[in-house]
Amino acid sequence: MSESHILLSLGGIGAAALASQWLAWRLRLPAILFLLLCGILAGPLLGWLHPDALFGPLLFPLVSLAVALILFEGSLTLHLSEWREIGQVVRRMVTIGALATWSVITVATHYLLDFPWDLALLFGTLTLVTGPTVIAPMLRVMRPRASVGNILRWEGIVIDPIGALLAVVVFSFIISRSGSAPLGTFAAVIACGASFGAAGGFLFGLALRRHWLPEYLHNLGALACVLGIFIGSNQLVHESGLLAVTVMGMWLANMRGVEVKHILHFKENLSVLLISGLFILLAARLDLQALLALGPATLVLLAVIQLVARPLNVALSTFGSGLNWRERGLLAWIAPRGIVAAAVSAIFAERLQQQGYAQAQLLVPLTFLVIIGTVVLQSATARPLARLLGIAEPAARGFLIVGANPVARAIGKALHAQGSRVLLTDSNWDHIAAARMDGLPTYFGNPASQHADAHLDLTGIGQLLALSPSGEQNNLACTRFRPDFGKANLYSLANARELRLSEKHRSSAEHRGRALGLPALSYGQLAGMLARGAEVRSTTLTEAFGWADYQALHGERAVLLLAIEPRGWMHVASEPLSFSPAAGWTLLALIEPAAQ
Repeated sequence: MSESHILLSLGGIGAAALASQWLAWRLRLPAILFLLLCGILAGPLLGWLHPDALFGPLLFPLVSLAVALILFEGSLTLHLSEWREIGQVVRRMVTIGALATWSVITVATHYLLDFPWDLALLFGTLTLVTGPTVIAPMLRVMRPRASVGNILRWEGIVIDPIGALLAVVVFSFIISRSGSAPLGTFAAVIACGASFGAAGGFLFGLALRRHWLPEYLHNLGALACVLGIFIGSNQLVHESGLLAVTVMGMWLANMRGVEVKHILHFKENLSVLLISGLFILLAARLDLQALLALGPATLVLLAVIQLVARPLNVALSTFGSGLNWRERGLLAWIAPRGIVAAAVSAIFAERLQQQGYAQAQLLVPLTFLVIIGTVVLQSATARPLARLLGIAEPAARGFLIVGANPVARAIGKALHAQGSRVLLTDSNWDHIAAARMDGLPTYFGNPASQHADAHLDLTGIGQLLALSPSGEQNNLACTRFRPDFGKANLYSLANARELRLSEKHRSSAEHRGRALGLPALSYGQLAGMLARGAEVRSTTLTEAFGWADYQALHGERAVLLLAIEPRGWMHVASEPLSFSPAAGWTLLALIEPAAQ
């Protein structure tokens, strides 16, 4: 292969990855769908991309390292302290329910496709994992009730590392069977992977806790440690590396006194890069002819996964819970497969083929069939089904508030008291702690981060109030959530500093929200009013006390924030006013006490 052809292939992979991620962002669909379709189009259908010729013997070592990093990143999210918080239904879904799903898929694969039991067991573990990267975009479109949305979101977060760990253990058992002492080999794989992972997690966590590494080397140190543990464990006992990196991530996530959020953010960004390229390459290697040769049995298997395995999981997990049949029905329909299944199946299939398992070559196309089938089917039907069952949220009226500072908390409490859903986000822990003490829902982190894309619960939320003291952060939040909420539903504080800048130094109107408040004041001005004793008060207008009387009474001491119609619709105040308050309307305003 010539140098120009190699460069064109690599450039094409990058362009396709960017286009797929952008389409997913614009359409609010899982990116994995577009990545796989690009790979299939460029590989088996058009013959433009040949990964084996492009990378040669480097292909699967690179895939192995990428899978190790993806599994490590997933296991970093498994916090045992959250086990009690996720609720009984989710705990059942990732234990009893997952076992039921695994059993049904295993039996169906064995009898429908004539797979040996060990390969059927492995395929069952690969296809029982959902994952947050496919669930989160679907929830944004579907907008179910909070009870259903929270269950689906937490299930995807928790089952991701558990399913990966289970798949690694089953794969290790299959590999050990080809040795002279199967049980001894399997025990060696488990012992080596667990000990290497625990040791690596403990030592790297110790280095972070005792500040042996400067902060700017934390991400590089984590990357080097993961690759070192993976390679070292594999060198000592073959195929134990994936288990080692999974255990290492779980150890770090649960080690006291170790903060891994910044490492997790770096790994999330790295995972986007790895997943984007990896899925295109793996999809380009699909053997569509081998998959078609299996005939309609593959579609029957997909139907069993969708119509038998998932409903059985939900039936067992929700028995005795407070969920009604409509909520259970939607839960039984939504379970798209994603990242872990696609990434892990490729490396397992290659290793098993080297061990003489001829049917292992079908693991990858079968897994991709399940991914594409579940994502396409459920993405197309989730919103209509939620509406049909009557559990889709109405027009989103809640507020995402960027900032948990005193100004944001005062406005958030007033909205919360009116029965509106609010969610405050901030990277300052003191602000988040104060908001939680006030009983306000919070997200500790940057709302524009990759972590927020997967974990931020926007159910029932359709408007943004950017109330950070930082104008740049407010502009970033408005840019990030414009596709989700629309330009008309983005509001931010006036920025006196930015208004003094010339046009070439000022952010364009496309990246700013509408100025909040009448009159529009900056964060400093609003904070000053609070310091002087101002409060957010609600006042209901009457025939005898109208809008003009309200203005005459409070004058310049009041900053109008919102107005609520008698039927419950909320209007955010912005200059010029787009509404005319009348009798029966409730006004929310920050009002300073009258001068003595």
